[in-house]
Amino acid sequence: MRKRSLSSGAKSLTGGERISIRGERMQIKWHGHACFEISAEGVTVVTDPYEPSIGIRLPSIRADVVTVSHEHYDHNYVAAVEGAEVVRGAGEHLVKGIRFLGVRTFHDTRKGAERGENTVFVFELEGIRLCHLGDLGHVLQEEQITAINGVDVLFVPVGGTYTVDAGDAARVVEQLSPKVAIPMHFKIPPLNLNIASEQAFLKEAERRGWKVRKASTLSLSKDTLPAETEVVVLAWEH
Repeated sequence: MRKRSLSSGAKSLTGGERISIRGERMQIKWHGHACFEISAEGVTVVTDPYEPSIGIRLPSIRADVVTVSHEHYDHNYVAAVEGAEVVRGAGEHLVKGIRFLGVRTFHDTRKGAERGENTVFVFELEGIRLCHLGDLGHVLQEEQITAINGVDVLFVPVGGTYTVDAGDAARVVEQLSPKVAIPMHFKIPPLNLNIASEQAFLKEAERRGWKVRKASTLSLSKDTLPAETEVVVLAWEH
C-alpha cells in the first residue's frame, strides 16, 4: 500500500517523567509520528510535520527551520509551522547558521520503486550530532553510513509497513551506534495509519542490552551523553 503523496504546501505513552541525561541544554519534544521539536542555541528545528488527516493534530508551533524528508502528507505539512525556513532534499543546506546534510535514501527496499526517495537529515546543535531518518525503508548502505559520519542522537522509524520494521530499525541503530536512539513513526491512538506499535522494537533493544527509558521531554548536553546506546521513548506532546 502506498501512502498518499501531497506536493509541498500496541501501546502508547501519554505521560512519563521529564528526564535529563545529566545536562540541561538541548530540549527535544515529540509531537507524534516523525515530528520532533528540537531547541538549542536559541534555535528551534522541527522535523516532518504532518497533516491532521492522519488522526492526530500538531499543536501551535513556531520554529526557525523545518526539515522535510519526503513529499508525503504525513511528513511535509510545513504550513503547520510558523516562521520556519524549509529544508528539503539531498546535499548541504546552510540555514540560520546550521549546516544540514541531506543523505539520499529510499522509502522502500526497491530503491524507491514503490514509495520513492527519502532524505536522511544530519545536523549539529550544541556540539550534538543529530540524525533524523525520515521514512527510511531499508538498512543503510556503506556509503550512506559514511556520509552520515557518526551520530549522537538518532530518530529512527520502527513501525514498519511504510518504513523499516522493528528488526531492521534495530539493525540501523547498530550500524550507526548512536548515544541515544529515539523511536518514532509507530502506532499511537488515535493515529489512523496501518503501522505497528513500538513494542517489538523495544524487545529488539532489550535483546541487544540497550537501556530503555521513557520520558515526556528529553534534555541533554554533549559532555554528558551516555557512553553506550540508550533508547529513549518520548511521550507524544499534544
